[in-house]
Amino acid sequence: MTKAKSILVVDDTRSMRKMVAAILGQAGYEVAEAGDGAEALELARARRYDLVVTDHNMPVMDGVTLVGKLRALSDYDAVALIVLSTEVDPVLKQKGREAGATGWMAKPFDPQRMLDIVAKFI
Repeated sequence: MTKAKSILVVDDTRSMRKMVAAILGQAGYEVAEAGDGAEALELARARRYDLVVTDHNMPVMDGVTLVGKLRALSDYDAVALIVLSTEVDPVLKQKGREAGATGWMAKPFDPQRMLDIVAKFI
């Protein structure tokens, strides 16, 4: 049996984090959760995840900063990093791409679309 792919879900809003984690967990992924970018970075340094889904607007460390810090880790060179945010500003999306984000999804999101995007990158 193959090991389930692991996904780190990062969002400071507990209900959103739990909803994303539930959708991914029901699809068979192993899911870890972090409440902000700093906590996510600690988890990511401790083990390599197959994919990271992060909010942008968070206290302590925002999503674009987290993406940049993850890209600086050799384990995360090829890992898909997806920003899930209410922010749709093209300038911010560009900053996300420059930091190394693989994709950007707008909230609210369609659960099936999320699963399709995750399946494409994992």
